Amino acid sequence: MRIICGYILLLFMLGKPLAKGQNGIVVFQSDFGLKDGAVSAMKGVAIGVSPTLTLLDLTHEIPAYNIWEAAYRLHQTVPYYPKGTVFVSVCDPGVGTERHSIVMQTKSGHYIVTPDNGTLTLVAEHLGILEVRQIDEAINRLKNSGASYTFHGRDVYAYTAARLASRTITFEQVGPKLPDEVVRLPYQKAEYSKGTVKGNIPVLDVQYGNVWSNIPRAMIDQLGLKTGEIVHVQIFHEGATLYDKAVRLVNTFGEAATGDDVGYVNSLLNFSIAVNQGNFSEKYKVFSGPDWKIVVSK
Repeated sequence: MRIICGYILLLFMLGKPLAKGQNGIVVFQSDFGLKDGAVSAMKGVAIGVSPTLTLLDLTHEIPAYNIWEAAYRLHQTVPYYPKGTVFVSVCDPGVGTERHSIVMQTKSGHYIVTPDNGTLTLVAEHLGILEVRQIDEAINRLKNSGASYTFHGRDVYAYTAARLASRTITFEQVGPKLPDEVVRLPYQKAEYSKGTVKGNIPVLDVQYGNVWSNIPRAMIDQLGLKTGEIVHVQIFHEGATLYDKAVRLVNTFGEAATGDDVGYVNSLLNFSIAVNQGNFSEKYKVFSGPDWKIVVSK
C-alpha cells in the first residue's frame, strides 16, 4: 500500500503544473562578450540551482556599457518567447552602486531580471508592467558571494532567475514589491504630423550596416507612400544633419541596383534604410542610440 501511495505521489509531483509564469527557460543577455568565462559562470550558477533548466542566449555582444542597445535587444526578442520565460539582462556600468536590482513581470507574462538602469525602457513601454519586485539579496544571492561587488550577473541575477524559473521560489519571494515603474531613457518616439513622420534610430542591423528606425509601417502608410515611390529621408545627430536624400521604397533588395540607397520595412515592420549590398552606416557615418533622429516625408 505504501508503495502504491508513493507511486501516486511521484506521478502527482512529475505532473505538477508549473507555477504561474515559470516555465523552466532562462535567456541570458549581457555586454560581457565570449572571450572569457563570465557567461559560462552565470550558466554554471543557474545549472547549480537546477540542472533541468533550459538555458539560452539572446546575445552577449551588446557594446560595452550600452544600456540603450540592451533595452532594444530585449524589445526585439522577448515577445517571441513563451509566456513565463525568465530573462537575465546584464549591461550594468553601475554595478555595486545604489541602483536597484529588480525583476519585472510584463503584462505579456515574461520576467526580466536586471539592474533598473534603463534596460527596461522599451519592454516596459511595449509589453507593459504588471509588477516589479526588488531582489532581496539576503535570500536570493549565491552562497558565499557577499564579498563580491562587481559580478551581480553571476551572484544575484543568474541565481535569482534560476530560482524563479525552476519554481524554487515564487515571484513574490523575489523580494519586496516596488511601484509599477522603472527607469526610462528619453528618446524620440515615432509620431506623425502634417505629412511628416519623426522617429528614432534605436539600433543598426549590425551585420549589414542597415539603419533601423522605430517608425512603424502604419505611419509610412499614413504618408500615402507605396512600394516603388520616392521617400525623402533626413537623419540628425546632436543638431547636425548626417543624411538628406530621396530614396526609393522597396519590398525587397532585389528591386534595386547594387549600391543604391533604398527604404524598406524590416522584419519588425519598421521603416529602415540601407545601401543595397553595401553598408549604410559606414558609408554615411550614421549610427544608433536614443539621441539619433530620423525624419521621413513624401
